[in-house]
Amino acid sequence: MVIRPATNSLAVVSLVAGIISWFMCPFVGGIVAVITGHVARSQIKRSGEGGGGLATAGLILGYLHVALYGAFALFWIFVFGGMAVLGTILSVTPTTSP
Repeated sequence: MVIRPATNSLAVVSLVAGIISWFMCPFVGGIVAVITGHVARSQIKRSGEGGGGLATAGLILGYLHVALYGAFALFWIFVFGGMAVLGTILSVTPTTSP
C-alpha cells in the first residue's frame, strides 16, 4: 500500500480559478489563479505536499489568460486612441481671414 502526500488546497484553487477564468470571471480569475498558484508552489516546497502539477497548470492558465486579456485591452486602447488622434487632426480646419 502506497501512501501519497495530501494535495495542497491552494493548488486545486489555482487550477479551478485558471479554468473558470476562461469561461466566467475573465480578469479576476486569472489573477486569482496566478496568486494562489505561486503561494501553493511555495507551500508545497516547504511542506512536501502533493499538487505541484495542479499549481503549475493553474499558473500557466492564469498567466496565459492575463497576457491575452492585457493584449486585447492594449489593442482597443490603441484603436480608440488612434481614432481620437485622427479625429482631432481632421477636425482642425484652417481658417482663412477675409
